[in-house]
Amino acid sequence: MTSSLDQPVRQFLDQVAARSPAPGGGGAAALTGALAAGLAAMAARFSAAQLPDAADLAARADQLRQRAAELADEDAHAYRRVLDAFALPGDGTGQRDREIREALQIAAAKPREMAQIAAQVAEMAARVARAGNPNLRGDSVTAALLAEASARSAACLVDINVALGGLGSEVSRQAAQAVAVAVAAAQAATGNLAESPPTL
Repeated sequence: MTSSLDQPVRQFLDQVAARSPAPGGGGAAALTGALAAGLAAMAARFSAAQLPDAADLAARADQLRQRAAELADEDAHAYRRVLDAFALPGDGTGQRDREIREALQIAAAKPREMAQIAAQVAEMAARVARAGNPNLRGDSVTAALLAEASARSAACLVDINVALGGLGSEVSRQAAQAVAVAVAAAQAATGNLAESPPTL
């Protein structure tokens, strides 16, 4: 199967809209996080005069962008494994139930990581929005808001998989913590928009 990273954007959007199970919400959340990281990296690169560690911020954002994009494919594979597990015949040994539970554990772990990545991106974007190049304020604020959306949607997917598999609450708790961080960062990024108009 072709990676989401190797497809034209139009083709990926067509696949999301198609009557097929994947890519779906997980892929959309992952690539939204990747877009957010890309914007944060760009805004950081334009903020070298304002932020001494701008290059380091951009490099870290690049790493997060790459990992978030990889998770789009990994999430699709995890979801297909869940579908395959549910399609197994029951044999009275409990093997099907074990396969389902294991598949759902993996399926919950992928969006949890997405949420955690998004939280890091949101914090980075908020910092650049507050202290970076004011001409890139719109880009860094957009990055923070997209990262918040990625974290929120990914955490929802975690909760669905946890509930479906009767899994422990720890993975949901971790995703919820990431959402809280992302929300706070997005609020910080947008909190003083009127106070810092772009420099022309």
